[in-house]
Amino acid sequence: MVERLVLQAYYPHAVTISVPVNILPPELDVVCLGSSLVDVLAQTDDETLSRLGLIKGTMDLIDLQRADEIYAEMGQAVEVSGGAAANTAAGVAALGGKSGFIGKVADDAFGEIFTHDMRALGVRYQPTPVPAAAGKLEAQGTGRCLVLVTPDHERTLNTHLGAATTLAPADIDGPMVASASVLYIEGYLFDAPQGPEAVREAIRIAHEAGASVALSLADPLCVERHRREFLDLLVDELDLVLCNEEEALGLFNTTSLDDAIEAFDETGLLVAVTLGAKGSVVISPGEISRVDAVSPEQVVDTTGAGDLFAAGFLYALTHGRSPELAAQLGGLCASEVISHMGPRPQVDLAQLAREAGLIS
Repeated sequence: MVERLVLQAYYPHAVTISVPVNILPPELDVVCLGSSLVDVLAQTDDETLSRLGLIKGTMDLIDLQRADEIYAEMGQAVEVSGGAAANTAAGVAALGGKSGFIGKVADDAFGEIFTHDMRALGVRYQPTPVPAAAGKLEAQGTGRCLVLVTPDHERTLNTHLGAATTLAPADIDGPMVASASVLYIEGYLFDAPQGPEAVREAIRIAHEAGASVALSLADPLCVERHRREFLDLLVDELDLVLCNEEEALGLFNTTSLDDAIEAFDETGLLVAVTLGAKGSVVISPGEISRVDAVSPEQVVDTTGAGDLFAAGFLYALTHGRSPELAAQLGGLCASEVISHMGPRPQVDLAQLAREAGLIS
């Protein structure tokens, strides 16, 4: 037996893990577990949000009928493959990393588009399509997220999960998870009927393989729905947490960012809290660091900002960089994606990072 150190000293739980002597180095940097969605993005205004009864800046789960109602009120739209964890996997690949994705689609046109797009981006993805005749939820097709962007650049998300709700423990690609340095989990999965069980199966496999486990808190309302489950994961299951300020406050039921930071510090985990234009806070054992934001030339759409921050952060960590430099790279990636519509980079992200001196 030999000992494998995961991500050096940056993960407090990633101390010494005993594994077989013939273990191979991780084949993938990051494997992302989440909902396979097609994003539909459009500009809108506050009046439309009010008329539709939507709460600005949140994500709400909707049925197919509600999705059709909202879509009818949207103007000219951009449709791209998406989903939070899928965006992160795409971002890691864009930086030159090796990433994989696990998530379910329906056996329909949207599912084919999603699969083609992910593979074209260089993300390893082997879907297990759900037949259209398999049941009510499945018949509603591949999931979609309707993203309404207001003039203040805030985005309001309405998600019909469709086939993504069928993710179950049996759908977890064990060999792919075991081949990763980091398993990155999208908090939205806790909204799926068997999502929590699928998440814990993936965590079990990751732990057995010596991989580190990261969780995105996903959304303030998601935190509200699953606060107890997320807090339970902090105890023994996670090495890294990524969230924004509002999610951090909600997790610890506080109005003070300092209190939330102190609570995270007590967990002993590595944590990155994004603060929008104020940058981010990185919390690691015995150290709290504030990292400035990277200002874009313009802010058009904040969709995907957290997802791309996670991509930069995880890419840097899996390539031996410090948490502070990882947050800088995350900030650069987030800055690029909010400068245009859509959650995916529109420039050569690796070249951008090299010019900034953040990767070689």
